[in-house]
Amino acid sequence: MRRTAAVVTASALLALAACGSDEPDEDGEAAPSPSAPSSSSSAPAPSSSSAPAPTTPRVPAADGEVTTGLDAPWDVAFMPDGAAVVPERDTGLVKLVYDDGTVIEAGEFPEAEGADEAGLLGVAVSPEFAEDRQLYFYLTTADDNRVVRRTLTEDGTLGEQEAVLTGIPSSNRHDGGRPEFGPDGYLYVATGDAGQPDLAQDPDSLAGKILRITPDGDPAPGNPDPASPVYSLGHRNVQGLAFDDAGRLWASEFGDQAFDELNLITAGGNYGWPEVEGTGGEDQGFIDPVTTWTTDEASPSGLAYAEGSLWMAALRGQRLWRIDLDADAGTVAGEPTAYFEGEYGRMRQVTPAPDGSLWLLTNNTDGRVTPRDGDDRIVRLTLG
Repeated sequence: MRRTAAVVTASALLALAACGSDEPDEDGEAAPSPSAPSSSSSAPAPSSSSAPAPTTPRVPAADGEVTTGLDAPWDVAFMPDGAAVVPERDTGLVKLVYDDGTVIEAGEFPEAEGADEAGLLGVAVSPEFAEDRQLYFYLTTADDNRVVRRTLTEDGTLGEQEAVLTGIPSSNRHDGGRPEFGPDGYLYVATGDAGQPDLAQDPDSLAGKILRITPDGDPAPGNPDPASPVYSLGHRNVQGLAFDDAGRLWASEFGDQAFDELNLITAGGNYGWPEVEGTGGEDQGFIDPVTTWTTDEASPSGLAYAEGSLWMAALRGQRLWRIDLDADAGTVAGEPTAYFEGEYGRMRQVTPAPDGSLWLLTNNTDGRVTPRDGDDRIVRLTLG
């Protein structure tokens, strides 16, 4: 069933007037002054499930390359058979990557408008994939950003597509793009402010939000406004979503001039953009990030949860961050730790694989830097 963007009523969400801002790309700009990571978030967890006991932090080690020669790949999502779905932003191609390095072209999206940060972006595998074989894609068209689904046939090709949610504001920058199914079976969708900061505080816009929808594109039951897909607002450009073992939703977010953010997401929460960047918004009714980085340390895209820690892929920062969590409190335990700084270049996504490893996706062919031999690649990381 095709669904167009629903209009959000203001009664369930904060709606504040917003001011303009300079518009750097997704790499951000150098911070005027560094700041130590903050762990001041009192946001309640969206899940009441019991949290596991803290685990000993794990250290990632490179264990070879799964594949090379990808063209601006944007996401990695695993299917039940262990194969990964990898969309390429600029070509509009969807590739299936197997553990032995085999790569198969499954289909394409010719309508994807690949320019700067726009194009074919994230992918999510249906939690009922064994029965429905459905894949959900987020892409930029000439008219909007949208979520669509396609069935993967038994011969490994993509069938006809069906629009799930359309009308998300788009631009060549700040498109968000990460879909992620939650443990509740609903689809969470990260959007950007489309280069218009005021939209992040506009409850009638789907830009600068995290959305929560059913697999058919309807507002999910239990949303702050039952008639709206909006789950949280006040975001600049979220490109990473991850659920921990307790069902809490975390999001990595690009800052503007100074601070990138890690946020713990709650239903109806307002995260302050563009009124606030980084911490300092609690007195205004906003939710502060759990942790911040300077924009030259991070420019975070993909986010994953594994072995009691969050793992965050950094583009401009060219490193992988490990953020250890206090499992009971839902807060950061200690300062984040960086790995592989400058070793693989820009990092777009990190995803837990079925065998317990992490697949790290580079992004050196996306026009920001000079590609290295073999770029772009997927590196397998083991956690010791």
